[in-house]
Amino acid sequence: MLTLKSVKRVSLKFRNGEASTLNFLKNLNIFLHHEKTVLGVSRTRPSHFIVVLFKIMQKNISVLIIVILFWIINCQQSFAQKSGIETAGDIGLVTAPVAALTIALLKKDRQGTWQFSKGFLLNQAVTFGLKVGINKRRPYDNGDNAFPSGHTSTTFQAASFIHKRYGFKYSIPSYALAGFTAFSRLNAQKHDGWDILAGAVIGIGSTLIFTTAYQQEHMELTFNTKEGDYLMGFTYTF
Repeated sequence: MLTLKSVKRVSLKFRNGEASTLNFLKNLNIFLHHEKTVLGVSRTRPSHFIVVLFKIMQKNISVLIIVILFWIINCQQSFAQKSGIETAGDIGLVTAPVAALTIALLKKDRQGTWQFSKGFLLNQAVTFGLKVGINKRRPYDNGDNAFPSGHTSTTFQAASFIHKRYGFKYSIPSYALAGFTAFSRLNAQKHDGWDILAGAVIGIGSTLIFTTAYQQEHMELTFNTKEGDYLMGFTYTF
């Protein structure tokens, strides 16, 4: 069983002054390696990382909280030595998925929480797989791994989850935050328009694959037969 004690065994390493979701994935892979006895495998290989994590999360929803915490800790490193619009965009990167997860938890929507977690992990895997595979230079030689924008894909995945699961009116603030976060990356000269567009498409696509509309079951129909008699009824929960 996953415990806080096992989490403490993980040594987190960060690159100074840079948000590293790639680093987050590596750190979480180390965590899974420490839990190899729980998984029943001899070694957690990077190629099996996402599949293994899905299996753990199906059994223990608290793992999702651990995943989010790992990710937030990594993202917090990007706040150092930044100011203004870029810092606000970094805050949006954390706020958007936390808000989406919080809504699902407050509604006690376990299915929605699981759907969000699958979309979140798929989005991160696709986004940073493309970053490493393409290794596009950022504008004005501001680094590499530009395509697609991770900030944009993450925030749009969160906003589109709220939209798809709970309705458009609830997602308006999240879409506004996602749009601002995308703008902050352009303003900071970290991405061009194609990076931003690709990030938004990947984020929304990750949501559409797993997320269904939220249905509250207010009425339940019943039908019974006994000795040639037929009985139909219903119960309604207010």
